[in-house]
Amino acid sequence: MKSYQEMSREELLEEHERVIGQYEKFKEMGLKLDMSRGKPSSEQLDLSLGMLDVLTSESNVINQDGFDCRNYGVLDGIIEAKKLIASMVDVSVDNVIVYGNSSLNIMYDTISRSMTHGVMGSTPWCKLDTVKFICPVPGYDRHFGITEHFGIEMIQVPMSQTGPDMDIIENLVKNDDSIKGIWCVPKYSNPQGYSYSDETVVRFAHLEPAAKDFRIFWDNAYAIHHLYEDKQDSILNILEECKKANHPDMVYEFCSTSKITFSGGGIAGLITSENNITDIKKQMGIQTIGYNKINQLCHARFFKEQCDLKNHMLKHASILRPKFETVLNILENQLSNLHIGDWNCPRGGYFIAFDSLNGCAKRIVSLAKEAGVVMTPAGATFPYGIDPQDKTIRIAPSLPKIKDLEIATELFVVCVKLASLEQLLQK
Repeated sequence: MKSYQEMSREELLEEHERVIGQYEKFKEMGLKLDMSRGKPSSEQLDLSLGMLDVLTSESNVINQDGFDCRNYGVLDGIIEAKKLIASMVDVSVDNVIVYGNSSLNIMYDTISRSMTHGVMGSTPWCKLDTVKFICPVPGYDRHFGITEHFGIEMIQVPMSQTGPDMDIIENLVKNDDSIKGIWCVPKYSNPQGYSYSDETVVRFAHLEPAAKDFRIFWDNAYAIHHLYEDKQDSILNILEECKKANHPDMVYEFCSTSKITFSGGGIAGLITSENNITDIKKQMGIQTIGYNKINQLCHARFFKEQCDLKNHMLKHASILRPKFETVLNILENQLSNLHIGDWNCPRGGYFIAFDSLNGCAKRIVSLAKEAGVVMTPAGATFPYGIDPQDKTIRIAPSLPKIKDLEIATELFVVCVKLASLEQLLQK
């Protein structure tokens, strides 16, 4: 079949009528499918059911340091949980604070503390005339939601397959002391699935920001979330690189077990320098006496006694991989020759990024919703929800069953064709 750009107007009109017919058939199906967020499926959540049996009323809940995990205390987390978090991102336990179930909550708290009390003695951000953050785009909508919530100005920097444009970033942070941080998803990025190259990580570590309280917000959400056993991305350890570059305090790293065990009941970690930890714990001690140590103990014992973490993640991959391949195969088979879209083929993470013709993303998502498939809103992967080119759509294959995913992707393809045809016919 010709690409749409090669078709005459008459051919486009004929194709439009054919695709309209396909779309109407989908609408008649009464679909109610949700691909809006990267939620683990019930089958994935079932992998961790054994953790519910780790502790009973007869269990010993004294940890290896002799602490009763039912009680107050241990502000920064029990040693067993620290070891688990440290193993996920290959750091020392001395660099870890264990929180509750959400790394997003840690990121929010970290921004909030910086706003109200500053960073290691610096002026609180709320007392400054302007506070800015660098936002690689497309990126994670909830990152942008946090900075927008606090009134922080967001500066967009384009992403590539090796990471964000470091030339732009180096110039920005060097010359503007109102820039206080940057959001990063360095491995299997949300939504494109890119992993930062060694050069990119090293250049991050060697940044020379004008602001002494500048921090890299390194959200390593998909550190061990590979789709393939034999094709896995790896990135340099940002803490080690920052230490080598004599910038040991410049990074906050975040991770969690949210997509490893239970999304609503995992544990999360902040990984950073000992200086940063000392500063943060002073403020944490006002906020809490300690997080859920029973849950921390459950996680630690589950992975030590019942389940090897690597094998556990291979089980996740065996569930996710066919879903990703289902979507990618349909896109390849039905769209590759039409030249009306591009997409990534990630090796890990939770998303596929699809780029339509400029100006079509909102229309595609709207058409899909009208036919019963809810997707992430177009523009969500950009600050303020505005995609300047209106082209990027985040596809989340994890939650639906394979059969539902096939239907949803077939419908998505029809919506892409229909929106593209409408635009080309307007021209």
